[in-house]
Amino acid sequence: MTRQLDASGQVGSALGRRGSRRQIRLQKFLCMQTKDVMTKLVLTISQHLTLRELEPLFETHDFNGFPVVEGRHLIGLVTKFDFLKNFVFTPDTVFPHYDDLMKRSVKEVMTQNVCTVHLATPLTRVLQMMVETRDHSFPVVDEKNRLAGIISRGDIVRALRG
Repeated sequence: MTRQLDASGQVGSALGRRGSRRQIRLQKFLCMQTKDVMTKLVLTISQHLTLRELEPLFETHDFNGFPVVEGRHLIGLVTKFDFLKNFVFTPDTVFPHYDDLMKRSVKEVMTQNVCTVHLATPLTRVLQMMVETRDHSFPVVDEKNRLAGIISRGDIVRALRG
């Protein structure tokens, strides 16, 4: 371990300064809100899109889900999981034709009761929600339920890094 004089002339260790920088980053994180780190430019889709039209969007953009909007208002979220649920069959179901499944609309398969956060939601709360729900991301809405952005696990990680 090396020892250096700091700006006040005191002897300190390089390791100690690194630790204090990390502590400052953590303190900064504790004060951050969703609006500080969210992704503002969000790709959204219409509820009228078919699963056939949705499938290549998942491949092209490699997102776990897309917010579904009507105007600017969030009306749902469609995820890869929602898409895949269409292909689960039980002994009690009639085996549908693939083309019929792909004609289904996003409205038929999307999650309508979406967990959202607001612009001023503290990042600590967003992180807690992600841990509790295991969700990858949350749409960010304003006071009128208009989509303002999206916050993901990656956004949280970047905020923690400082």
